[in-house]
Formats: sequence, C-alpha cells, structure tokens
Amino acid sequence: MRRDFYGPDHEALRETARTFVEREVVPHQDAWLEKGLVDRSAWLAAGAQGLLGIAAPAEHGGAGDPDYRYRLVLIEELARVGAASFNAGTCVQDDLVIPYLMDLGTPEQQATWLPRLCSGEAIGALAMTEPGAGSDLRGIRTAAARDGGGADAGWRLSGSKTFITNGILAEVVIVFARTDPAAGPGEYSLFLVESTADGFRHGRKLEKLGLRGNDTAELFFDDIALPATALLGTQGRGLAHLMERLPRERLSIAATSYAFARSAFDWTVDYCFERRAFGKAIGDFQHSRFTLAELATELDVACAYLDRAVLALGDGTLSAVAAAKAKWWLSDLHNRVVDRCVQLHGGYGFMWEYPIARAYADARIQPIFGGTNEIMKEIIGRDIARGATAGSTG
Repeated sequence: MRRDFYGPDHEALRETARTFVEREVVPHQDAWLEKGLVDRSAWLAAGAQGLLGIAAPAEHGGAGDPDYRYRLVLIEELARVGAASFNAGTCVQDDLVIPYLMDLGTPEQQATWLPRLCSGEAIGALAMTEPGAGSDLRGIRTAAARDGGGADAGWRLSGSKTFITNGILAEVVIVFARTDPAAGPGEYSLFLVESTADGFRHGRKLEKLGLRGNDTAELFFDDIALPATALLGTQGRGLAHLMERLPRERLSIAATSYAFARSAFDWTVDYCFERRAFGKAIGDFQHSRFTLAELATELDVACAYLDRAVLALGDGTLSAVAAAKAKWWLSDLHNRVVDRCVQLHGGYGFMWEYPIARAYADARIQPIFGGTNEIMKEIIGRDIARGATAGSTG
C-alpha cells in the first residue's frame, strides 16, 4: 500500500470499501461465477456506500471529486479478494459510462442517468466492438440514420455489438454507430440507448475464459427508433469522442492490472511461507526467494509509473502515449506475475478453488481489451517516429 500516495480521505474511503467488500462481495462470489453475473443488490449497496460515481457532480448523486485515487482504492479492495468480475463491471460504470455522460451529456441526459448510475439503480455499458471490428473501429457496420428531415428528427439504429461488459444487466448502453456511411472514411456518432427500447435484443451471455462472474453479452439493435435527444455529444464526432477518453479507459486497465497482480503476489508470499517441502517453507528455497524478489521489484517499479500517470490524469496532462505505455506494460506484467505465482503454488495453483487459478484466467483479457497491446505499441512507435522525423527536419 502506497501510504505516501494516499491521504486521510482516501484511507477513510478504503475502510468503507473494505467493509463493503467483506459484507457484500466475498460471500457471493462463487454464486456470481455460477450465474455469470453480479447480483443487482451488490450494485445498489455500492451506490449506497458512495462507491460509485465519486467524480460525478454532487447534485447528481456523486461526490464531485475527480481525484482518481478514490477509484484506485475500490479497485485495490476488490483485487484484495480476487473480485475481478465485479471490478470489471464497476470500471465500465465509473471509468467509461459516467465520464462520457459528464463530459458529453446534455443537462437533461445527465439529470436522467447520472443519479441512477451513481446509486447503482441503473447499470451502464459501452458498445463499440462488433464481430468484424474490434481494434479497428472504423470497420463497424452498426448504423443510425435520421428518421425524417430537420435537426430535431429522431434516428433509426440498426446493427449488433459483441463482447459488451454489463451487457445483460445494463439499463443504458452508449452505442458507437455510423451516421453517414457515404462520408469518406465515415462519420460516427454516439447514442444513449435504453434496454427497454423496442428492437433492443440481448443475444448470448458469453462464456469466457475469465471474468466469469461478469455479464458479457451480444447486443442487437433491430431498427430501433431513437429520439433526437438520444444523440450523445456532437454528431459526426463519435470517433473523436472515443479517442479523447481512451487515456482514462487505458489507465483503468493498467490500474486493475497492477492491483490484481499485487494481490496475486501477496497471496503467493503467504503460500510460500506456509507450504513446506523437504523440511522447510518453500519460500526458504533460493529459487523461490529469487522469484519473489524479482516480482516484488517489477511491481514496485511499475507502481511508480502508474502513480505518476494517475496524478497526470488528475491534472489533465495524461497523454494518449503515456496511457498506452501504462496499459501495455502493466497488463503484460500482470500476466507474467500471475503465471509465476501459479508455478510457485505447484499443483494447487491449477485448482479452481484457489484464488490464484481464477486470477490466472482473469488476467488474460487485460492485454486484449481497451485496444490490444499490439495497438498500444503502434501508438507508442508512431509517437517515436514523429519525434524522430521532427528532429531530422527541425
């Protein structure tokens, strides 16, 4: 725990979060894994404890404090007990859906949705990915067309999305769609779509390798009639809106990777000095000690970069490149740490009843979503190339 990074108010929230996790999360995790979704009661309890929408304005049910360290506190407390599935859902709610509404929503949209999202009464989702378009969002086929003439005309939305976190439970989905297929490389916009809309259909609740307690779904939009007020942000700037908010999303992934890797390490340290072989604790063998030393050092070094990125987000200076570096490095490190921790557990590390086995499965998505790590390296590499070109011509 980084005592020099957190202040008294952060630690006060940690006490609240820890009590919430012990009471509302730990007893139910196995049931959530079996059902493939988190009970709504947990969302409502999180909202009642002020753990959702901390950055949202107080008049809409939030705490009005954009300090991302408060989000880290909840991520760390969920990681401490291996609650990756609930963490995935709350990250979408707090790091994607609520910020999109805060930044882009009209007063009416904010008044309609922010109080419900902050209280846990409503769950949100962001629908970008399609079966044929993941990292390359310009390839999406979901489209919205004006339903009549005039700027106040509504829309007709058709298409499908996949891999949507919170897709089954969500009351509101932010949908990324084409709004002018003929406009060169494409014009894209964002829409607020209610799950009760005629033509909104749920497909499969997807069976995943990890995060099995989170409801990840296919969604279908069958010629849904949307009012003009469903448009979120500016027509035609949908892709720009996404790009502008990717640093926070990627920082959320990096923060999750660090917290869950650190927890896996802590569990493994405990195991290594409880488990005995050949007359002594396995943590007393040189190989085990060296492995633990390497992991501890890598985690501490990565933590320093993460903390710097968190503070940069707070003061508005976190760049897309810095966020890509954090997301790539920490999600890769997450997988390396968990893999080596499984090895130190021996055969027990392969048993589902042990948290480390679940952590191994949960970790694998981290280098994939939010833009694959190959895309992260491309972003970083292009920035290096631009700098080199500017230097050679300057």
